[in-house]
Amino acid sequence: MRRALQNTGWLMGARGINAVLSLVYLALATRALGLEGFGQFVIAFTFAQLVVGFTSFQTWQAVVRWGQDEDGRNTATGYALALDAVTVMVGTLAAALILALAGDWLPIPPDLRLPTFLFTFVSLLSIRSTPTGLLRVHDRYARAAAADATTSVMRAVGAAVVAFTAPSIAAFLVVWGIAEIATAAMYWRMAGQTETIRWRRFSLTRLPKEQAALTGGTWSFVIGTSLTGMLTIASRQLLVLLVGAFGGAALAGIYRVAAQLGEGLLKLAQALLRAVYPELVRNPESARKLAGKMTKLAVGTGVVVVGFGLVAGEWIIVAIAGSAFLAAYWPMIILAAAAALELAGASLEALLLAHGKAITNFLLRGIPTAIGLVALPWLVDWLGAAGAALVVLGTSVFAVTGFVLATRRGVG
Repeated sequence: MRRALQNTGWLMGARGINAVLSLVYLALATRALGLEGFGQFVIAFTFAQLVVGFTSFQTWQAVVRWGQDEDGRNTATGYALALDAVTVMVGTLAAALILALAGDWLPIPPDLRLPTFLFTFVSLLSIRSTPTGLLRVHDRYARAAAADATTSVMRAVGAAVVAFTAPSIAAFLVVWGIAEIATAAMYWRMAGQTETIRWRRFSLTRLPKEQAALTGGTWSFVIGTSLTGMLTIASRQLLVLLVGAFGGAALAGIYRVAAQLGEGLLKLAQALLRAVYPELVRNPESARKLAGKMTKLAVGTGVVVVGFGLVAGEWIIVAIAGSAFLAAYWPMIILAAAAALELAGASLEALLLAHGKAITNFLLRGIPTAIGLVALPWLVDWLGAAGAALVVLGTSVFAVTGFVLATRRGVG
């Protein structure tokens, strides 16, 4: 429990820095680009995140699961690196084809498609899941926190320069791209200082062959965790793109501001999952007790933060983004409630993953996400950005309820 909380603390230290700096660059971008321009920037940025999310693997979880000893870690790292290479190739091809062949249904203007492709390519090259896994398996959360903070520092500094010199959507994409490269470089540097990376173990087949006679299910675990990651992207990032397609760039900008402010707890939930998961893998006999303690702590935190959002939300939006974005208030509250639920369920989700229940986790998120995406056009037409936020809330309610039931029945 102590180590899990300490590791969560390191992650949240970085998240705290990122949260503060994200408000700085959010304020600079919204005021420099305006409602419509910021919406177009958000759509371009979201497209890149979608491509990365839909083509990448949660390789850090594979490194943690099969990397508890040195030889296994070398093999797991080589496997993870091979998966990352597949991501870069498939993602680059997918981005090029979509941007070249998509018609008006893709809400990215023609003059913005080349910058969007270049940013997407840079984002793919900057994938850092594998070094993240190496740092976590060694409990080097302080180093990971330092590396993670690089993104927001670079964005804030670059956004300030661009906002006061030559503000444009392409310029902000350049800044965001440089931040991605710098963060990836820092992660690999920290991982290399922690352990020598055995590039010669680069292989898609070695780990599955070695684990077939032991734990088995290597590909099912990787596919399950990756599909769950895709669902997280679909329920967050894809919504931004679809809101832009159904409601226009301005509405996408409003939703993005709501998400940036309202999903702070989601960052905490993700940090909690990443900190607790290695402990549950190492200590399966006490996993349920640890997950229960972390869940109780998370519930109290969620209630406090959502209450604060209700009281001070409008003032925060005006202070950061300006009165033009006041329509983000109720979407922000709904997304904060969804993030509070995710925070409460993060330890239970980690417990399922620690017991190899990646496919179960995927199904618990996949069913409500699919239903929500089908209903999205009507919800956006009826309630605007709040309708999209309700899709996220509905998915979280279903998923966390499923986590509770699954851990009670299937994880002993």
